[in-house]
Parts: sequence; C-alpha cells; structure tokens
Amino acid sequence: MKKRHQQKLVILSIALFVLCNAPVLLLFNSSQKIIGLPMIYVYLFTVWLASSISSFVIFKKFDE
Repeated sequence: MKKRHQQKLVILSIALFVLCNAPVLLLFNSSQKIIGLPMIYVYLFTVWLASSISSFVIFKKFDE
C-alpha cells in the first residue's frame, strides 16, 4: 500500500473518531425529525455511508 493511501486512511479514522464522539453526537440529539427519523439516526447513517464510500474510493485507487 502506498504511503499516501495509508495517510488517507489514518485521517479517515481520526475523522470518524471525532465525528462519533459524545460531544459531536450530542449536537444532533434533538427531537427534530428528518423524513420521520430522529436527527441522530440520520447523522449516524450519513457519517457511516460517507466513510464507507471514502474507504471504497481509497481502496479502489490502491488496486491500481
């Protein structure tokens, strides 16, 4: 694996750690609903989807 791909994965890991930490999660812990779902669920699934897509793109470039 190239050094820059490793660095991108480390940055992604740190970003996920920060985004899934309690202070950030508490910002989205409200009674508001988006499409019938609580805001915290929408936030968590959005972060999860974005991280999955980012990881996929990084690993896809690794195969080249």
